[in-house]
Amino acid sequence: MRLSKTLYVTGHRTKIALQKDSLIISDPGKGKRRIPLEALDSVVLLGNAQVTTQTMAACTRRGVRIASLSRGGKLRFYVGGPVSGNVYLRLAQLNASQDSEQSLEIARAVVVGKLRNSRSLTQRWLWDARPESRWTLRDCIEALSDRVHAAEDASSLDRLRGIEGDAARRYFKAMRAALWSSGMRFNARTRRPPRDPVNCLLSFTYAMLVTETVGSIEAAGLDPQVGFLHGIRPGRPSLALDLVEELRSSIADRLVVAALRRRQFQEDDFESTPGGACYLSGRGRSKLLKLWEARRDEEIQHRLLARNIPRASLPSIQATILARHLRGDLPTYVPYLVDM
Repeated sequence: MRLSKTLYVTGHRTKIALQKDSLIISDPGKGKRRIPLEALDSVVLLGNAQVTTQTMAACTRRGVRIASLSRGGKLRFYVGGPVSGNVYLRLAQLNASQDSEQSLEIARAVVVGKLRNSRSLTQRWLWDARPESRWTLRDCIEALSDRVHAAEDASSLDRLRGIEGDAARRYFKAMRAALWSSGMRFNARTRRPPRDPVNCLLSFTYAMLVTETVGSIEAAGLDPQVGFLHGIRPGRPSLALDLVEELRSSIADRLVVAALRRRQFQEDDFESTPGGACYLSGRGRSKLLKLWEARRDEEIQHRLLARNIPRASLPSIQATILARHLRGDLPTYVPYLVDM
């Protein structure tokens, strides 16, 4: 499996044009860069860059996805070319989403994977936690263990979603305790918009992960909008949101908490609006992207594959495992579990 290579374009006046089989990135004040298309899997626009139609056509022909994210990290649009893959696989996915038992089985695996990975990360935080945070972290670990058993026995999607929501509230409470010595205020999870630097970093990294997962799902021949835990809703990448649930503690949460505990972000890495929203500044965004790329390049152990893989390949691997289950090659969907 080829490791995904992503080009991040942050300038608001940047222009992206095509020259033979390469992208020409022109940024006032920074000059021009030439990047061969064959070196890329995706282009992520983090500003108001201008992309020529010839560039978009060449990217779609070569399977290079183009995604544009808003200031807060929300996916604005996505260009991925014509629908590809096996129509019978997508039909099996749609049928599974409409089958209450099969949909619940897949959603249950996703939630159990998420809760077990959240528990593993909370245990890591406990190892070097300050004394005043230890009780909260231990309480969360115990609660997450209970919720894992409850999720395994959940008899309906509504019950499963309730268990997942309760576990998430407890987990973010533990995250607040883990960030006690970071100097960054974090009272609760706020999304639209993020209200503080911690929520800003979480929202942005989650959005980046969703964007990558959408591409991985399409590459596996599945439909990103047909999910199991997250129901079908027009315009929502429900399946990507499903798979991100089990991945984000390992990829996003651990990165954010570690960076904040090391005090790698300062106040001038963020900007606040009169309405109370908090966004990354240009400096903060550049800093986060460097940490993000370093995190994705790390190798980890994948239990099902029984070998080391780059962390960046996790969305592709999990999308492939789900596709194999839907085709009948695997009896169940096996979520990614962190190797302690």
